Amino acid sequence: WGTLGSGRTSTVGHQSGPLTRRRAVSQLYRRHLFLVSVSAAGSSLRSGTQALDIHLGEPARGTGCVGGKQTSIRVQECGRGEGARASSREFRREPRNIPERAGSVRPAALLLQAGCCCGQRCRGQHFLPPIMAVYRLCVTTGPYLKAGTLDNISVTLVGTCGESPKQRLDRMGRDFAPGSVQKYKVRCSAELGELLMLRVHKERYAFFRKDSWYCSRICVTEPDGTVSHFPCYQWIEGYCTVELRPGTARTVCQDSLPLLLDHRTQELRARQECYRWKIYAPGFPRIVDVSSFQEMESDKKFALTKTTTCVDQDDSSGNRYLPGFPMKIDIPSLLYMEPNIRYSATKTASLLFNAIPASLGMKLRGLLDRKGSWKKLDDMRNIFWCHKTFMTKYVTEHWSEDRFFGYQYLNGVNPIMLHCISSLPSKLPVTNDMVAPLLGQSTCLQTELERGNIFLADYWILAEAPTHCLNDRPQYVAAPLCLLWLSPQGALVPLAIQLSQTPGPDSPIFLPTDSDWDWLLAKTWVRNSEFLVHENNTHFLCTHLLCEAFAMATLRQLPLCHPIYKLLLPHTRYTLQVNTIARATLLNPEGLVDQVTSIGRQGLLYLMSTGLAHFTYTNFCLPDSLRARGVLAIPNYYYRDDGLKIWAAIERCGAGPGVPPGSPGLGHCGFPSRLCTPGELVKFLTAIIFNCSAQHAAVNSGQHDFGAWIPNAPSSMRQPPPQTKGTTTLKTYLDTLPEVNISCNNLLLFWLVSQEPKDQRPLGTYPDEHFTEEGPRRSIAAFQSRLAQISRDIQERNQGLELPYTYLDPPFIENSVSI
Repeated sequence: WGTLGSGRTSTVGHQSGPLTRRRAVSQLYRRHLFLVSVSAAGSSLRSGTQALDIHLGEPARGTGCVGGKQTSIRVQECGRGEGARASSREFRREPRNIPERAGSVRPAALLLQAGCCCGQRCRGQHFLPPIMAVYRLCVTTGPYLKAGTLDNISVTLVGTCGESPKQRLDRMGRDFAPGSVQKYKVRCSAELGELLMLRVHKERYAFFRKDSWYCSRICVTEPDGTVSHFPCYQWIEGYCTVELRPGTARTVCQDSLPLLLDHRTQELRARQECYRWKIYAPGFPRIVDVSSFQEMESDKKFALTKTTTCVDQDDSSGNRYLPGFPMKIDIPSLLYMEPNIRYSATKTASLLFNAIPASLGMKLRGLLDRKGSWKKLDDMRNIFWCHKTFMTKYVTEHWSEDRFFGYQYLNGVNPIMLHCISSLPSKLPVTNDMVAPLLGQSTCLQTELERGNIFLADYWILAEAPTHCLNDRPQYVAAPLCLLWLSPQGALVPLAIQLSQTPGPDSPIFLPTDSDWDWLLAKTWVRNSEFLVHENNTHFLCTHLLCEAFAMATLRQLPLCHPIYKLLLPHTRYTLQVNTIARATLLNPEGLVDQVTSIGRQGLLYLMSTGLAHFTYTNFCLPDSLRARGVLAIPNYYYRDDGLKIWAAIERCGAGPGVPPGSPGLGHCGFPSRLCTPGELVKFLTAIIFNCSAQHAAVNSGQHDFGAWIPNAPSSMRQPPPQTKGTTTLKTYLDTLPEVNISCNNLLLFWLVSQEPKDQRPLGTYPDEHFTEEGPRRSIAAFQSRLAQISRDIQERNQGLELPYTYLDPPFIENSVSI
């Protein structure tokens, strides 16, 4: 082999021994060597692009080859038109009787004289183009409604040895339809080395308007057969360029190339501009500022957003009533949402389908407009006659029983209120004589305190909560103390109830030995306090808002390639969207909270800011919380049993080393500001995942089950707490419960939040393959296997229970806070 046009021979590989294929191809190309063209007898080369693969086989005697090795040439031809056939022909040079020095490389002139494989002495008239490397791409479009695009899609491969030309991905027909998987080839003049990045260019096509494209992933097969996965799983809007990294998770310590370090920096800077923090109210966790989405340019790299101007989130002109809805809605904050965090079309349609028929049915029956007291308790049975379940029927039949009252502290929607106490607080002066009839003669109050059988539910946080008016009538709130006893039969029952934090003549201690109506009213006041604390703090603050803060921190501080980003992303799905909906319909001025609760929006803000000020890292971690509350030994505590199993399963799954996303605005709560050991990191991530999934399921899914019977979860109370005993009757009881329209509006809310819309992803389900390595894949498989075993154990246990506990059965747990 020699350089054409010169009489010199090449010494490529002459002194270094046999060449590898890649090295030979690279060196020959850089020195502008050309191969002699060959063609089949009687045919000529068609016009088009040819890609060659050079295969260096075993040494063959008498062949004119590099370093004594036989050379085969594979010719791949592709027509210029779309969908043209690709064919390949392999030719092997025949030995010629040409003298050859041992270890020398044959000059091109000798090859030409000997004749090429066409069988004639063509004197070099047939030339093949330069050696080319072919990369095969497999592009997957998401299966969602409107996930396809008509825009032009081009790609650029970036490797350690250079980058490919920008190449348009185009085949016959529509390339990127929803759910499609298309294959393409990218040809390069030389191999690119290790692939570092893949650029996806989205540009205008003809006269069509720009649209959105959901790209799931792109797989690249290199010339040597190596497969690189580039996960995307995001909406790409407008005309822009998106840079994707390979699926292998990498921390900043593992990136040394300036190109990759700069990419991390630019990606986070763009996301921080897109996802901006906002202070909703003093003392609140920070939230996402939805107004930032409209300010982003859709053509900007990484900012896959709409470009529409909207009114500020707090502009009262956008907060107004819509026909058929009983509350005002902050419309502007719902119109524009960054595409990668908004509900899918399926989930939106499902949510509306759940809401509209139920609301319309109540409206047609006049329930949403009917003011005044209920005439009798049985009238409440027919509010949702078509949405009754086994649980709602059970609650309706057993709601007034002390045993069921205590059961709800363990397995109801707020199973975190109980604390075991060894002595009575001074603000609850219960004596042994008061409770002796219930305890029996074999024990006493002090003995039960020492045995760890006395528990307290303290609603101190409501003592200074403001109230407001509903239907132009003042509403009331209490801050009760409820003392409970674990009986020898394993039942948790109430011993005494005081409806204020200050004992005295005007704050009697109600007992089971009082009249039925007095005792029932006292328990109903406790259930009203349960509703307020549960809805505002246990549910919305400790799951929705805290999970939003961690979702925002993940998006703002971790690049897509970071292992913790990949781990947490599935558990942030739709969280920002559902919280935005809640702020637009529930928390906004004259929203549903103002329409159905005795404390209104101002009371909600007070409860949440006070609750957050007293929230601790111990409260956030289930094992620590159970231990601190002293409830590890209570029997029949299924929330605890199932929750600990799921916590352990998440913890075993673990995460690789990396920098955690932090806990914005929670430093005063004992949340770690830095994590120094792998164990601390695993615990922190386990707590985030557990609260985003299992904890939210435990405190959300049963709201309709336990709240469909209004007296079991009243949202407001129309009379002040009783200051004397013996005054309660059925009429005064009904006059204390919420009015008809208030009850129905609240029940409608319970129904909606308990019905997870379609497009669900149960815990452990990860259809978006962000992790491509074998290690994480094995961990995910083990996690799924463990969850399946937990589910079987729960179902087996529930078969023997009078009231099954299903809220922490893994198939019923959503991966994230999404409703």
